[in-house]
Amino acid sequence: MMSLKENLMVKMKEAMKSKDTVALESLRAIKSEILLAQTKSGASEELNEAEEIALLQKLVKQRKDSAAIYLTQNRKDLAEPELAQVDVISRFLPEQMSADDLKKLVAEIIETVGATSMKDMGKVMGIAAAKLAGKADGKAISAAIKEILG
Repeated sequence: MMSLKENLMVKMKEAMKSKDTVALESLRAIKSEILLAQTKSGASEELNEAEEIALLQKLVKQRKDSAAIYLTQNRKDLAEPELAQVDVISRFLPEQMSADDLKKLVAEIIETVGATSMKDMGKVMGIAAAKLAGKADGKAISAAIKEILG
């Protein structure tokens, strides 16, 4: 299996050949984040899969947040490139869970933990976030927990 970095280099070459500027910009942003993360860790060691997923999710969230701000300001022209980058970056993330599957898993976690009210939200969220890393975003997990416990 190709590492994220290797896969990224292949996709960058393809984007350059096809002159896909949105993809190229997105891929360069990922590469830049990887290099920053490796520099922070103080070594040139490769990131593990969990770190890669977290890094990709952060990039997607940043772009979604920016797009949301632009849309509230009626700047569709600025929001569209952000959302286009979200599509490109999301391709490197594991497939997202369906809402039904997410609810089932959250319900199992709640049962296992013995959570009974919203007071247990933090405990459930911690376990769910770790178990579902990359398969569901925090907002979706939180919403599912609130729906079941609320």
